[in-house]
Amino acid sequence: MTMTAPVSTPSDRSAPEGGRMEDRAKPSILVVDDEEGICSFLSRALERRGWRVEVAGSAEEGARTLERIHAEVIILDVALPGRSGLDWLKELMAGGYAGEVILVTAFADMDTAIDALRSGAADFVLKPFRVEQILNSIDRCVERTRLTRENYVLRRQLSKKDSGRDEIVGRSDAMMRLRSLVQRVAPTPSTVLIQGESGVGKELVARALHDLSPRADRPFVAVNCAAISADLIEAELFGHARGAFTGAKDARKGLFYYAHGGTLFLDEIGELSLTLQSKLLRVLEERRIRPVGSEQEVPVDVRVVTATNRDLKAEAAAGRFRPDLFYRLEVMTLTIPPLRQRAVDVPELAALFMRFLPARLAVPPLTLTPEVTRALMCHSWPGNVRELRNFVERSLLLGEFPLDDLDTANAAAVEEGLAADPSLCAAAVAGNPPCAPCPVRHVRMDGDNDVLPLAEVEKRHILTVLARCDGSKTRAADLLGVSRKTLDRKCVEWGV
Repeated sequence: MTMTAPVSTPSDRSAPEGGRMEDRAKPSILVVDDEEGICSFLSRALERRGWRVEVAGSAEEGARTLERIHAEVIILDVALPGRSGLDWLKELMAGGYAGEVILVTAFADMDTAIDALRSGAADFVLKPFRVEQILNSIDRCVERTRLTRENYVLRRQLSKKDSGRDEIVGRSDAMMRLRSLVQRVAPTPSTVLIQGESGVGKELVARALHDLSPRADRPFVAVNCAAISADLIEAELFGHARGAFTGAKDARKGLFYYAHGGTLFLDEIGELSLTLQSKLLRVLEERRIRPVGSEQEVPVDVRVVTATNRDLKAEAAAGRFRPDLFYRLEVMTLTIPPLRQRAVDVPELAALFMRFLPARLAVPPLTLTPEVTRALMCHSWPGNVRELRNFVERSLLLGEFPLDDLDTANAAAVEEGLAADPSLCAAAVAGNPPCAPCPVRHVRMDGDNDVLPLAEVEKRHILTVLARCDGSKTRAADLLGVSRKTLDRKCVEWGV
């Protein structure tokens, strides 16, 4: 721990709209100090630079202030009448306070500084100080909060990344209308409800709404409400204080906090309990959350997008979903049709999966012939796009398309469409060609003569990709989804 030292600052510090903070929303700041001169000095200095400032003369008065406002940064004196600043800091952290605390004191030693940081203080400033020191400390606090949110969101996104493209795919009339609606609704702040069967791609539409909105450069946080137990979902969304329930050894921030400024996608919203539905309705109306076990409310700036595979209107009529929340969510409803109702989109989706899955699985791609494409279009796909993706992956692992696994429930409609436009099937495939097949025989299971050892399949595929990349191992490694070091080791083994 190094105590803050005097730091020189740029000359544009004096301008309210200048400096590094000009494009960033100014936080609310609470100054807690029993010296009126310090409070007055900091209030004038910070308000001139655009911050909203509240002052308090004791920890008790500061606690009362936090009951009516949320301060994103607290400048807290250690030596206060009554409860000390350090004791109140520990209480704030235990209660799930979501902001940053800067401790200031005229009487400090190394033990006090270490105790402050261990208790959750963001910085430790010695009196007397210059205003530049406080400004720099506040800047670091705001930046750290932003990075914490971004890092959390990025980790979630990386852990869930499983597709090669994040676009709404399909040339059917229904999907073109859907794309048009997304482009029209995305720039607005309105709440959106996405309806559709499981596996149709509701999260993809939610992400498109985010990417096309003014919040695109802020976090997109997705959560499946059905995947979290009813006992934990409230704490997951709103956060919790230390000791709020059994096992809550430390305070934790919720998904609303991490989605601040961006979009929160609540999938399977119909799975929430009626009690939690009422709390969500309150958040949507008041834009404030209360962590579990905490008495303090925290303002949030989040666009909420929800999704469900249920008929929420019927659920509300049956008393299983709050009607007031339903009407609050139904500002704009986007419906994604099931794949069986848009068979024309199947070839494009299959070609998309055939482009990125082979490299990930380290197997040769298969050719989507017109016969295979027709069979895919005739299948009913009860699992929708998710089932189609799994079928393509299974086909790649087998080395052939297991067409016997497909039904023909959609055959009549497909044949009628092909009769009206015979080029539909071929055009769909031609418009989205997969990578040319590697010169490796497809592994078939009806005899042993055509079966190649897995190591040989891997070698031929890697060498083919390497040849296509004109010998560039870096490009080949990227396409194959392996590290350059792994590719170099393989080439040494094969003497190439």
